[in-house]
Amino acid sequence: MSRSSSRSLRLLVLGQASSLFGSAILQLALAMYVLEATGSAAVFAGMLAAAGVPSLLLAPLGGAVADRADKRRMMVTLDLLNGLFSAVAAVLLPRWQGLAVAGGLLVALSVLGAFETPVVQSCLPAILSGDSLVRGNAAVSQTAAVAALAAPALGGALYAALGIGPVLWASAACFLLTALLECFLQIPAPARRTGEALLPALWEDSKKGIRYLRREGADLLGMLLLAAAGNFFVTGAVVVGLPYLTRSVLALGPGWYGGAQSAMAAAAIAGSAWAGLTARGPRPGRLSRLFAAIGAALLPAGVLFLFPAGPGLRYAGLVLSCCGMQWAVSAFSVLAVSLIQQRTPMAMMGRVMACVSAATLCAQPLGQLLYGLLFDGFRELSALVLLPTAGAVWALGTALGGFLRRMEED
Repeated sequence: MSRSSSRSLRLLVLGQASSLFGSAILQLALAMYVLEATGSAAVFAGMLAAAGVPSLLLAPLGGAVADRADKRRMMVTLDLLNGLFSAVAAVLLPRWQGLAVAGGLLVALSVLGAFETPVVQSCLPAILSGDSLVRGNAAVSQTAAVAALAAPALGGALYAALGIGPVLWASAACFLLTALLECFLQIPAPARRTGEALLPALWEDSKKGIRYLRREGADLLGMLLLAAAGNFFVTGAVVVGLPYLTRSVLALGPGWYGGAQSAMAAAAIAGSAWAGLTARGPRPGRLSRLFAAIGAALLPAGVLFLFPAGPGLRYAGLVLSCCGMQWAVSAFSVLAVSLIQQRTPMAMMGRVMACVSAATLCAQPLGQLLYGLLFDGFRELSALVLLPTAGAVWALGTALGGFLRRMEED
């Protein structure tokens, strides 16, 4: 790794840590605010699902822009806008309808995320290559998890003491710090193209990315479908289930939810560290076992919510299950993203990574809506939601083992 690459990696890691810290405290505060205002998992899930639609629809365009634009300038601009929208929400929320402002902020961040995700994910292959790419992805994942470890506890305490406004201002400051760090990144700029109408060219680039996955990257397309199917179950069960079960079913305070989030962040650090230290390159055969482990980890929580148990014991089982899932998800993500990056031409990187983001998001709104309804409908029988989810994810990972082994042979 060259000196300039090492410096850029450090800046990128620090910037993402700051950005994800701001996002984590923002998401926690919005989740607590909406749940306290409505008391409904379905309403909370509906807002999350609606906010995720722009990222899904705009992802192909975001990938095409990432392949053409100066990545450094684009990242700086997007994080400045993230900070601006968070600050505007902090000003408007006490004066206007709170739920409308919260929903508008979620939608605005989703639109920006459609462009930010592919450009950030395509930065590492522009800086690193070979085995360094796996270690770089692991470093980014670990540093982000370290930020997430502190964010829920601090965000929960800040929200409980001062309300949502100061959390929004703190989040805006994190985004602005990220933009400042990104100003010093050294990333090769793509060659300028002249004589083209911009919008038709971006549309054609988007179609080329999809055609590449269908014809030349069929194995990558299979990976994306795997991610989409898993995200349908995992996101619904954890993103909707964890705050709802903690706050509404077990009747525990924001600090308990923040503690669970911090524990999951520690598990994410362990999972990404394991992937970076033990993997000799991303092996597809290992991915199927990790995916099956995500489902198996949910079993303790399902069992405890099936039989009579106190809130403390159920909370401990829920946290244990979520930590196990987070460990497996983190390790899976590092290896899967590295595998996709290594098998993708640099000229197509932004578009392919946008498709990765879209595949991860495409099932998310439906999963969130479904699980919001399920948790509301089975409030006293949450095990009937958790146990079938565990079985479905485990079966999916096991059934796709053959496909992943054939991919490894290729």
